[in-house]
Amino acid sequence: MGRQKEVYVRIAIFGAGAVGSYFGGRLAQAGEDVVFIARGEHLQAMRDSGLRVDSIKGDFVLESVEATDNPAQVGVVDAIFVCVKGWQMAEAMQAIRPMIGPQTLVISLQNGVEAPSQLAAGLGKELVLGGLCVIIAYIVEPGHISHAGADPFIRFGELDNRPSERVEKLRQAFDRASGLTVEIPPDINAAMWQKFIFITAISGVGAVTRAPVGAVRSQPGTRQMLEKAIREIYDVARARSIDLPENVPDKTMEFIDRMPQEATVSMQRDIMNGRPSELEVQNGAVVRLGQEAGVETPVNSFIYHSLLPMELRARGELKFDE
Repeated sequence: MGRQKEVYVRIAIFGAGAVGSYFGGRLAQAGEDVVFIARGEHLQAMRDSGLRVDSIKGDFVLESVEATDNPAQVGVVDAIFVCVKGWQMAEAMQAIRPMIGPQTLVISLQNGVEAPSQLAAGLGKELVLGGLCVIIAYIVEPGHISHAGADPFIRFGELDNRPSERVEKLRQAFDRASGLTVEIPPDINAAMWQKFIFITAISGVGAVTRAPVGAVRSQPGTRQMLEKAIREIYDVARARSIDLPENVPDKTMEFIDRMPQEATVSMQRDIMNGRPSELEVQNGAVVRLGQEAGVETPVNSFIYHSLLPMELRARGELKFDE
């Protein structure tokens, strides 16, 4: 009789859309104990026939996964990855409470930089890690995810950057998964802001232009707009005492230049499709945090206020075109 595989952690993916399904799927593929919290047709498809992932890092199918829309049925877990959109955070904090015990870790993979402080205020700072991920992925149809671009990575760490056994234990679970890399950065807040600079600039310019990455970066005017948006966010970060290297703006543009020509990002797609988006936690946050720090953000302000009417319409708060 073979030795039973040791289970290191039980992980809940709360908000198992494209991003959560990819990272959770890779963990489950590696044999980790994963439960997906999803809803609607995607949940039903996972219950009925598992999860299919098409990926530039290798396709895979999980014929059976644990999935539910009721966190109370799950019980206490070791780690919860919160993968909902920024405007859903208040609802998410209430929903995940039945899965939280005294040792549970809660990590947001949202695109903004304010989620850890929200989680800490609502759940207790001792439970919360900083976290981020990068991937270009979308739902093809319920139960079917496509990873179309970027080398997927996930990073997390204690908010005060101290080394800890609990973070290392969680990292080891990801170490066994293929199709991604995992890292505990020396400064999780700086790492979150680096991702924020990239995603907010490309999301905002992409949403205003309604054009894919290749078109945005190839046109002199929109490329300059992108560079200025990046520089503004970088300046806000530095003004807020985030320790970022001087080469971050250049490195951000280099990353954007390596993205697939046809790539779009989630905020951009949401706005283009008339859905509520993360505008407030991305470009809106830059404007708000810039004002608090005394840093002018004219490009991000232009993006935010240009997109705000469409955002308000998507939320049912403003009516026009009738």
